[in-house]
Amino acid sequence: MLLREKTIVLGVCGGIAAYKAAELVRLYVKAGAQVHVVMTRNAQEFVTPLTFQTLTGNPVHSELFNLLQEREIGHISLADRADVFVLAPATANVIGKVAAGIADDLLTTTLMATKAPVLVAPAMNVNMWESPIYQQNQSKLAALGYRFVDPASGFLACGWEGKGKLADPADIFEETLALLTPQDLAGETVLVTAGPTREEIDPVRFISNYSSGKMGFALARMARLRGARVILVSGPSALATPPGVERVDVVSADEMRDVVLARWEQVSIAIKAAAVADYRPARRSARKMKKEGREDLSLELEKNPDILAELGRLKGTRFLVGFAAETCDLLENARKKLQAKNLDLMVANDVTQERAGFDVDTNIVRLLQPDGTEEALPEMTKDEVARHILDRILALRRLA
Repeated sequence: MLLREKTIVLGVCGGIAAYKAAELVRLYVKAGAQVHVVMTRNAQEFVTPLTFQTLTGNPVHSELFNLLQEREIGHISLADRADVFVLAPATANVIGKVAAGIADDLLTTTLMATKAPVLVAPAMNVNMWESPIYQQNQSKLAALGYRFVDPASGFLACGWEGKGKLADPADIFEETLALLTPQDLAGETVLVTAGPTREEIDPVRFISNYSSGKMGFALARMARLRGARVILVSGPSALATPPGVERVDVVSADEMRDVVLARWEQVSIAIKAAAVADYRPARRSARKMKKEGREDLSLELEKNPDILAELGRLKGTRFLVGFAAETCDLLENARKKLQAKNLDLMVANDVTQERAGFDVDTNIVRLLQPDGTEEALPEMTKDEVARHILDRILALRRLA
């Protein structure tokens, strides 16, 4: 419930992308927000107010001079209660009016009256998007503090192809969260490693583990929402890249090491959540190994580089976080790793516990510090675990 007790005013303008605003509303409501929708008259030609009223449980507002609506909520009251004001889809017409200071309907009047942060998601024909007049209007509003989610490229409803499609509702949702999240990691560059590594035996087989990358991806997402520049170095994972995060895909431990060291000078906080394979085959077969004529098979393994230990030696003033996924002697093993690898924080979890560890949406972890301080977190979603880890990082850095 990331938006619990938040009020979002959503302005829907007249364009074919108005139907996507219904999905955006669903995301807001699912996250716990109270949503009030303001529609232009043209928007109602594409989607009926009843759709949004059903999804939000609140009346939809469209008329500036509606005495019943004015008595119940009023455009000034609506503007005042907004924690964030979102325009999606936003047409070139409405953006132009707002840039010119024109407030001639309920949407533009409410927008003019609000002091809440404003997020604009444009949608229009590619030629309109590229028009110098439109670009000047957007630049003017951006300079005034309006936040924009640029449209996507693709085949447009008008028959043209190019930039102008409304951004994915999930991306607009993420930008809304960022507007409502304290930017306490602004100015930081956070490097997160995530997922498994694969060490090839032959062209079709490899050594790996059960990591899905969910914990690392949650950390990357939450750090970015809090204003950090985030570099996510991920082993093989089917997870979508969190919006605004720079992702570098790797396969093996050696590849992960090379990428991390190449970016190391840029990093102020490093969180090593990847489940890196400890060993790899000493020799990789160039062809698929056949079973014919073999009753058994032995593989000679050699150690992979210990990326975390190497980073501990190179740490300097950076804040370094490690993960310990254990099946026994959790605290003893985690403390040893914390000290041996020169870490500032260790996140330890017993992956044999139900609803903890690999490829699940929840986790149960302990946070260990070099001074012996320990915090046991209850079961929570991996997003919530990520938030607690980042809170602890900030608290420890303030004390340093």
